[in-house]
Amino acid sequence: MAVAVDKPDAHRLRVMPWWLVLVGLLVAAALGWLVLDLLLSEADRATQPDTRATLRIDAIRTGLTVVAGTGGGLALLLAARRQWITERAQRHQESVAAQDQAHRNRVQSHAEAVADAAQRHQDRQSGAAEHDAAERRLTELYTRAVELLGNDSAAVRLGGLHALERLGQDNPGQRPTITAVLCAYLRMPAGDGEPRETEVRRTAQRVLTRHLRADDAAHWPEATLDLAGARLVDFDAAGCTLVDANFTAAAFTGTTTFAGATARGRLLLGAAVFDDVVFDDLNVEGEIMLDGVRVGGSASFDDAAFDGLSCRRSSFAGPASFRRATFGQPTSFDATRFEDAATFQEADFVGALSMEHTEFGGSASFHAARFTNMALFRWTIFGAEALFDRARFTDAANFGRARFHRMASFRDAQFSRPPQVDQARAVTDPGHRWPTDAVVERLDDEWLLLVDR
Repeated sequence: MAVAVDKPDAHRLRVMPWWLVLVGLLVAAALGWLVLDLLLSEADRATQPDTRATLRIDAIRTGLTVVAGTGGGLALLLAARRQWITERAQRHQESVAAQDQAHRNRVQSHAEAVADAAQRHQDRQSGAAEHDAAERRLTELYTRAVELLGNDSAAVRLGGLHALERLGQDNPGQRPTITAVLCAYLRMPAGDGEPRETEVRRTAQRVLTRHLRADDAAHWPEATLDLAGARLVDFDAAGCTLVDANFTAAAFTGTTTFAGATARGRLLLGAAVFDDVVFDDLNVEGEIMLDGVRVGGSASFDDAAFDGLSCRRSSFAGPASFRRATFGQPTSFDATRFEDAATFQEADFVGALSMEHTEFGGSASFHAARFTNMALFRWTIFGAEALFDRARFTDAANFGRARFHRMASFRDAQFSRPPQVDQARAVTDPGHRWPTDAVVERLDDEWLLLVDR
């Protein structure tokens, strides 16, 4: 800290030499002598002796008065100088005292600043030491929990799972790492037919999903699931919030549920395999990828809301239900096979729909469905009943080269423009209810041909 240095006083006080006082007295005496001499000379010029004596006395008196007055003036001047010196000394003392006080204040401030800096440094060192100790403790706990998770005993592995969960509860910064460890454990191959290992994996799944529910007091919003290729048993993500979750090529056995879940970002389920799966009331605030999915049992998407859905080259062996589902962005079911009944009753397709080369082995119901954008059913195979009763097509509808192997019904369906049916075919069935003004020609004894106007 820099200390200001006072500039020296430009008007220093000079000590009056003794000879200057002596000179003043001599000047006063000389002045008195000169006046006395002048007056005496004038008195001597008088003609009368009495008058001369009187004038000489007055001259002497006047000379002494001049000497006394001059001396008094000198005395007054010395007194004034003494007073000025006294006042200046007083101001000097006050200035010195103020400077001394300012210096002491600066020294005190500097000392306090040094002490404060030293205290902060000490606090930082103490905080760093505490942080290092906490990090070492955290690392020890984490390492120990991971070691338990790798133990040969299922009971010990269960303990490791709960230890990791508790570690994540107490240390939010470790939750992404712990989530990644649990996902990696589930992605690792598991021995077939090991009930205890299955229970360990169920517990790992519950630890993950328990903290993904927004209404849970122990919610982990930082967790992101990467379970690509994992084998999951009765996976329950109902009510969970999934952020950029990846289940690509995962194998789901038993009943899988995403009912009431919210998916933000991308929900990747491409090439996944399911037994039975429930997506009822699923809310997707991004894109869901179901390309190449295989469902061996039933699949339910009732009341789900999709921002964007891609379900190409997938297969549904059991019944599939999309009742009252909403599709906000372009949706694709191209080359997908529904072996059992598939229902899209009252579904709302806000974006374009593409079902080209899609195959329905069971009945396909689009009863009261709404198609706000283009709907493509080209080369689609309807192996059983195709029901479009009361459906509403606001934009173009294209059924070019579609195949209707059973009854097709468009009763009370509404079209904003005539549907395109170029080379579409249907088996001869008296139950057909074609759109108004549809042109149907008999191709042979078994097939009918639909022709565009």
